[in-house]
Amino acid sequence: MDFNSSSGGGGDLHNNQHQLQTDESKPLLGEVSAPGPPDGSRMGAGLCRRALLHCNGMRYKLLQEGDIQVCVIRHPRTFLSKVLSSKYLRRWEAHHLTLTDKSLASATPIGYMENAISYSAIEDVQLLSWENAPKYCLQLTIPGGTVLLQAANSYLRDQWFHSLQWKKKIYKYKKVLSNPSRWEVVLKEIRTLVDMALSSPLQDDSIHQAPLEIVSKLLSENTNLSTLEHENIIEAIAPLLENNHPPPDLCEFFCKHCRERPRSMVVIEVFTPVVQRILKHNMDFGKCPRLRLFTQEYILALNELNGGMEVVKKFIQSMHGPTGQCPHPRVLPNLVAVCLAAIYSCYEEFINSRDNSPSLKEIRNGCQQQCERKPNLPLRLMRTSPALGSQEVTSPVETRIKIVNSSEIHVDLERNNVANQKLKGPVGGSESEPSLIDCLLVSPACSTMSIELSPQADRVLVCYVEILKMLSDYDDWRPALASLLQPIPFPKEALAHEKFTKELKYVIQRFAEDPRQEVHSCLLSVRAGKDGWFQLYSPGGVACDDDGELFASMVRVCNNVHILMGSCYKTKKFLLSLAENKLGPCMLLALRGSQTMVEILCLMLEYNIIENNDTQLQIISTLESTEVGKRMYEQLCDRQRELKELQRKGGPTRLTLPSKSTDADLARLLSSGSFGNLENLSLAFTNVTSACAEQLIKLPSLKQLNLWSTQFGDAGLRLLSEHLTSLQVLNLCETPVTDAGLHALSSMKSLCSLNMNSTKLSADTYEDLKAKLPNLKEVDVRYTEAW
Repeated sequence: MDFNSSSGGGGDLHNNQHQLQTDESKPLLGEVSAPGPPDGSRMGAGLCRRALLHCNGMRYKLLQEGDIQVCVIRHPRTFLSKVLSSKYLRRWEAHHLTLTDKSLASATPIGYMENAISYSAIEDVQLLSWENAPKYCLQLTIPGGTVLLQAANSYLRDQWFHSLQWKKKIYKYKKVLSNPSRWEVVLKEIRTLVDMALSSPLQDDSIHQAPLEIVSKLLSENTNLSTLEHENIIEAIAPLLENNHPPPDLCEFFCKHCRERPRSMVVIEVFTPVVQRILKHNMDFGKCPRLRLFTQEYILALNELNGGMEVVKKFIQSMHGPTGQCPHPRVLPNLVAVCLAAIYSCYEEFINSRDNSPSLKEIRNGCQQQCERKPNLPLRLMRTSPALGSQEVTSPVETRIKIVNSSEIHVDLERNNVANQKLKGPVGGSESEPSLIDCLLVSPACSTMSIELSPQADRVLVCYVEILKMLSDYDDWRPALASLLQPIPFPKEALAHEKFTKELKYVIQRFAEDPRQEVHSCLLSVRAGKDGWFQLYSPGGVACDDDGELFASMVRVCNNVHILMGSCYKTKKFLLSLAENKLGPCMLLALRGSQTMVEILCLMLEYNIIENNDTQLQIISTLESTEVGKRMYEQLCDRQRELKELQRKGGPTRLTLPSKSTDADLARLLSSGSFGNLENLSLAFTNVTSACAEQLIKLPSLKQLNLWSTQFGDAGLRLLSEHLTSLQVLNLCETPVTDAGLHALSSMKSLCSLNMNSTKLSADTYEDLKAKLPNLKEVDVRYTEAW
């Protein structure tokens, strides 16, 4: 049965046509409830009365599909057809109807619903209540007849009614606004569309999104609008944006407005709540990159106001809130994502200029040969060779590059990937990736290409680096910010830019001064073989622009609280890395009176980090050249004498401390005599902590250590694993150690008995320890995850 063609006749048809004229003469977005038919009108042979639609505050979900009873009545032409269409001879069909964007269709296109009913063919939608036999019905007036829909209850009937009304209106709006003629009329229709969405009893995300998508499509197809028309449209749809993200095309329109009219009041009054909502609720800019771009352009527009960065600062403060803890966990990650993307865009031209140079992955795999490359461009990953080093480099972005004859930033592939020297074919994937320092190695013997940004890119860079500075000033945001920046998410071109690294230095300084380990530990590399901020800003690093003041700040003691130094610099691994790469700067800073560097040099001597005698003598001379160094070196000598006395052969082979003994009691006991023969030490059920590890590592013959039911933790365990490599038996039963400390035991190859009963050992760590400790024979993992 075709419902999309006009047919019918008789007086009832005349009434239907009159009703159609009445409906079409109404405003496109009139009241949701349709008016009743002319007095005396009948539908077939059955009397009916209109059910009034009261605004009872009910809310409905927009229907997309559902089961409902369907009956179709043709407009009667003759007396016989009136009899056949009487209510006693009508039949109802059960259908599963779907409300598509264009029509009402059945999942089983047979009977009454053999053909879909287009929304354009539906002249009216009304609620009906039958006399003497109440049923929950809807009347759909179509050319040549009427479609009745019967729901199971009044709520479902009203839900179908509002959903059909909404679909019908949206379908008409899409057609009306697809071919605009006069923009003043279009603006009026947009405002009416927004009012309809706001007053609709339907409660669904698509109710507000559908008008936004209609306007978005309208704007994308009509780009030659005046500024006034821009602002009028933005103000008209502003109420819908309070609780909804703008669609991608609308974001593009907003970005254009921010760029062209940054001082417009629309930016402050309309865009501010929209951007605030994006920053508070957006979960992934990767899925909606235009939201990020809109946020980026909005912040740049704020920066163009008279207040400049002060306005931006107030905006950041409003996002954080007045309390010490920001109540919105997504604000910081979203702000950082916007900053990183904006900073990347500043160097995009330089990044694109090295598209033909090997990527880090290609360098690692050796998958491309140098001869297949185009001529090298500035700031690319290039192989240094005499032939290439003597060539003059040219670039299409030459006007943006300033040549300075002092030093050149280039990539040194030789130091990290010897296998790529010949570049003849693929190499195994186990090759290590070149570090950032290698990729940005400063060679004073060469001439430098320093980056010079365009004025616009420079303004963007300054704005977003300032925002990173602002973010680092908030105590509650600093741990998460440090974690987000730990993998160094900036391109090599940014790290080669002196202005950028100089401005970012403030953020790194804030991380270094923070006493929380989760903050300052992020200055180290995220994994072995990768460079972190500590390497970049240390003397000799590509970002270091001082004589090591920031480097000293990253490892010094602040307010008697061990920060970076307290968490890692007393480990042999860290001291070894300093001795290999930063010994010269350390001695220079110690020579200038840095107490931190003096302590580091003393620890290198104490832990026998330096094996070369001449280097040891040079360190000693450096220490004795300052008062603080001389004093600390004398204290070191005194400790060494006490250590020799402690380690002198003799004394007991077994020792058990009384219960409730403390770290101080253990230190006092060990300082009272010689314990060079001590092999078995029991500290079970005492009050010792990880601090006593400083005393335990002085016992050269120790083979068995019992720490049962003590407060000995991960920090002490890590220290023991570096010094007591000959330990054979270790009891950690009922101690607070976790996987973080137990992992360190893998270096104690002599262990043959290990008790981890009632600890926080995981199954993965247990398997790792079994694989790395070949002599391990007795293990107790009861009451752990690995049990």
